[in-house]
Amino acid sequence: MPSIDLTGQAAVVTGSGRGLGLAYAHALAAHGASVVVNDVDEAVAEAAVKSITEAGGNAVAEVVPVGTREAADRLVARSVEAFGRLDVLVTNAGILRDKVLWKMTDDDFDAVVTTHLRGTFTCARAAAVRLREQGEGGTLILVGSPAGQRGNFGQTNYAAAKAGIAAMARTWSMELSRAQITVNAIVPVAATAMTETIPAFAPYVEAMRGGTPLPGFLRRGEGFGTPEDCAALVPFLASGAARGITGQAIGIGGDKVALWSHPQEIRAAYADGGWTPDTLADAFPTAVGAELQTVGIPAPRIPEA
Repeated sequence: MPSIDLTGQAAVVTGSGRGLGLAYAHALAAHGASVVVNDVDEAVAEAAVKSITEAGGNAVAEVVPVGTREAADRLVARSVEAFGRLDVLVTNAGILRDKVLWKMTDDDFDAVVTTHLRGTFTCARAAAVRLREQGEGGTLILVGSPAGQRGNFGQTNYAAAKAGIAAMARTWSMELSRAQITVNAIVPVAATAMTETIPAFAPYVEAMRGGTPLPGFLRRGEGFGTPEDCAALVPFLASGAARGITGQAIGIGGDKVALWSHPQEIRAAYADGGWTPDTLADAFPTAVGAELQTVGIPAPRIPEA
């Protein structure tokens, strides 16, 4: 495997002022890419830029909430203005408004879908236009979630948006293949402000912030680590070493990297002339219903003390 060198490439990372987004931006810069840092808080964005430049990287900030066409155009224009081009887009920006279905408001739903799903769409569209104009290929890295792959209690809006992001990655990989633009969804699992609210993880995340490494059963068994663990996937997918990888959903966290399957039929049954409710009731339990799928993110397996 050749060393990963992104010198001369320019990247936009949405929601990169802190957490996973900041780790992605640092990883890209460490491998030679110039990075547009994006956040809604100017002070946070400028602090992120400073941390990258002090580490020897090249970065500028663009402060704007993603979701609108105008915001997406600003991000692409900032990359072109500062670095003369765009090569990589990482759609990381996100928010949470968790509530069970019967308590979720229209605003709760719309805010999350606007940031995650519409924000990914508008930014990817603007990036695709620029990349096709340049005619040199490129990389779209869409940030998904286990919630989008399996569902998660209390996250109607977030899970739906992340499932849509995985579907968009598959669709865009086909639409942009002739332009040599790869499109993949990544599914990170890391200790962040979002995951530290999970009770089983909270004490280990707190201990990690105090300098105690995450235990092996989390890093390997649960694939749960630091944002920096997840960030390794981003420069890899942006590099020439990953030109043949597109339309995939790739999970990473801790010591684990994994390929998620696409939704597909598991079992099928047939009835001459078609089905009736009665014949379905008779056949379903032992035909297709014999392998009903589980839902939700599996609970962490925490060893007993």
